[in-house]
Amino acid sequence: MSDVVVRDEVTEAELPEVLRLIEAAAAVDGQYAVSEQGRLLLRGGARAGVRHVLMRRGGALVGYAQLDGTDPVEAPSGELVVHPDHRGNRYGRVLGEALLEESGRRLRLWAHGARPAARRLAQTLGLTLFRELRQLRRPLGGLPLDPPPLPEGVALRTFVPGGDDAAWLAVNAAAFAHHPEQGSLTQEDLDARKAEPWFDPAGFFLAVREEDGRVLGFHWTKVHAKEGLGEVYVLGVAPEAQGSGLARPLTIAGLRHLARDRGLPTAMLYVDADNAAAVRLYEGLGFRTFETDLMYRTEG
Repeated sequence: MSDVVVRDEVTEAELPEVLRLIEAAAAVDGQYAVSEQGRLLLRGGARAGVRHVLMRRGGALVGYAQLDGTDPVEAPSGELVVHPDHRGNRYGRVLGEALLEESGRRLRLWAHGARPAARRLAQTLGLTLFRELRQLRRPLGGLPLDPPPLPEGVALRTFVPGGDDAAWLAVNAAAFAHHPEQGSLTQEDLDARKAEPWFDPAGFFLAVREEDGRVLGFHWTKVHAKEGLGEVYVLGVAPEAQGSGLARPLTIAGLRHLARDRGLPTAMLYVDADNAAAVRLYEGLGFRTFETDLMYRTEG
């Protein structure tokens, strides 16, 4: 018999258990069932709107789910994972039903990797597909290393932690006003990422207007050292600078850093399949689809 508990935060004793479960699943699946944001929320203590679902059998943790209801407009988003040794026992359905109950049956649920079992679970829970997130990759060998030309009156510099926080958060919110996850990042979210071992301001580029220093765009890169991957972590252009040709040189600047300064063989990024302009930009730079994540939601 399984026991399910819902908490505002996991305890100090439970945290290592949950992280081990997530890692065990990732080792088998080849990717994380709980996103980076989810793992940061898991470790960050109690946060309004975030709930944690823990499932045990005979005292052992066999499943975990998280509900993130911090977005003021969109339905709460959920992620769930079942330990590889305990799959095939309908535990995913129990966790999914718990997320539906906690969300008031207004839920968006991620299926990272778009695996058949996840699709079947979504159908069982009565969820419909509405978002496709692609992971693209390209080799960095042969990448031109000449500095990319920037629009006139624009300069490139790196992010200054503390000094640029407010300006970056404002541009990020404006650039991703349509994006429920990225556009809602707060100072707390930024601080959590700055505290991660991978954070490196030398790989966080800002395009600024030379006249007044106003931030017009950015390219934040990330290094996955264990996997030998560099990531276009997030690339954004302020609404006032969109259409100025800034996105391409910003992208190239980050890729040059990953290839030249970090010596990485491959770059990756995530992009929504329906973002035609971004897909066109990245495919024009040699990126190709590597895998796909799907998001399902309740009707209405």
